[in-house]
Amino acid sequence: MRSAAVFALLLATPAAAVLPDEMLPDAAQEQRARALSKDLRCVVCQNQSIDDSDAPLARDLRLLVREQIAAGKSDAAVREYVVERYGNFVLLKPPVEGDTLLLWAGPFAVLLLGGAGLILWQRRRPAAAADTALTAAEQAELDRLSGPSD
Repeated sequence: MRSAAVFALLLATPAAAVLPDEMLPDAAQEQRARALSKDLRCVVCQNQSIDDSDAPLARDLRLLVREQIAAGKSDAAVREYVVERYGNFVLLKPPVEGDTLLLWAGPFAVLLLGGAGLILWQRRRPAAAADTALTAAEQAELDRLSGPSD
């Protein structure tokens, strides 16, 4: 019973939101459309490709991609057309350019700022007390509390 549940979870993958009425009749064109759709961001969901999103705008983008492919455009031309209309934000992997530099450098900047903050915090902490030997009275009290030594 338990292994069946684990097996079912392993087989579970996100379902593509592409509906049958969206699909192109030519299998090669449909495969191209799917490949392009996986690289385009749903501008509503933002963390999903248009192939995985069931948002109405994602459907519109999927149809737009398929129209362009059916019109005989190359993959690069379709991608360029979509970027022209929606900007680089629509790409799941935007190119490194002036307007996307923050997207690419942001995580590194946060990491560097966090590291600098940790270093500053560590330096401002009071130094740990140096290890000092116990006084005779402290040693006697420790011996008394720990019991007779064998």
